[in-house]
Amino acid sequence: MRLDKYLKVSRIIKRRSVAKEIADKGRIMINGKVAKSSSDVATNDELVIKFGNKTLTVKVNELLETTKKDDAERMYTIVKEDYAQDFRQEN
Repeated sequence: MRLDKYLKVSRIIKRRSVAKEIADKGRIMINGKVAKSSSDVATNDELVIKFGNKTLTVKVNELLETTKKDDAERMYTIVKEDYAQDFRQEN
């Protein structure tokens, strides 16, 4: 399954166009390699997605063509969720 479609169907990213844009900017890695929106995703792959100040690492459990909202969370497991620290001092 294409990366952009997987991210939309699993509801990690709400819109496929946004998933495509993020992937094509090099902000998503599959198993340690930079991925494009057309990259194939398989079960047991590890995805690292960089959103602004958040990095999300997920493991692919299942590939489904369509899902209901309740079933979408079965498609992946969150391995790690990191937030960038803001070191600015407030005056």
